[in-house]
Amino acid sequence: MSDLSRREFLIGSSATLAATVWSREAASDPTRRLRHAIIGVGGQGTNHAKTLSKMTDLCEIVAIADVDPERRERAAKVLSERAPIQVYEDFRKLLEDPSIDSVTVATPDHWHTPVALHALQARKHVYVEKPCSHNAREALLLAEAAKKTGKCVQHGTQGRSGKGFIDGVKFLREGGIGKVRLAKAINHQFREPIGREPDSDPPPGVNYDLWLGPALKRPFSKNRWHYNWHWWWDTGTGDIGNDGVHQVDQARWGLGVRLPKAVSSSGGQLFYDDDHETPDTQIVTYEYDDCYLVYEMR
Repeated sequence: MSDLSRREFLIGSSATLAATVWSREAASDPTRRLRHAIIGVGGQGTNHAKTLSKMTDLCEIVAIADVDPERRERAAKVLSERAPIQVYEDFRKLLEDPSIDSVTVATPDHWHTPVALHALQARKHVYVEKPCSHNAREALLLAEAAKKTGKCVQHGTQGRSGKGFIDGVKFLREGGIGKVRLAKAINHQFREPIGREPDSDPPPGVNYDLWLGPALKRPFSKNRWHYNWHWWWDTGTGDIGNDGVHQVDQARWGLGVRLPKAVSSSGGQLFYDDDHETPDTQIVTYEYDDCYLVYEMR
């Protein structure tokens, strides 16, 4: 994801979340700013924090949580230049604070829905990074919890906030190229191989058990740690859930479709010779009543 697309995403999606939640909370006190927290302060979580901390008319960042002390300290240093913040290792302790109105969930994929559910149970509004869930069952649980609690839950991708995509979808919906029967969602990119790493001890101070959480318990490895967790089924969703989610979402949006009536997929590890588990080459076909969507990744 480029800096420009990430910036567009943060300005669009984060602003939408803050404005929507603020409008609800302002009904009781129009002078009060939202008290927001960031759970997971890696690259994406830190970018959210930086952007939201500038929206001083709508919200203030009051707390962060991360299992990695190095990331906690780095994010706290940046944010504390604006105002004091509370720093937590365990997100559950953060959620015990009744003064927090909303949270961003920017953890590894396997924690997205569990953290979001905890936050909803704690009566917080939620912005959850893509993908919103690690499997279909979690997505249903999250939707049910949002309805039950009445809290805002936003799952955003930056394409929904990019003017070019918005204009393109409008053009399609207005019949600019006629009826679309086939859309292709293409994700072609080269990533550096992760190589092969032996199991080892976690970095000092890291709460590795909490990082694993609902995932299969296994020894620590640098190749299953920061960012590389994307390429393991226990913690990630491969590139279809990492970047492909953007292309598939934009294609669905353009077609104006929702759930397909059938899905087929094939793929495998055809390019990289390293530790990763998930496919590096994949084709998925989504079948609808009057059109098809084909996702291609290589």
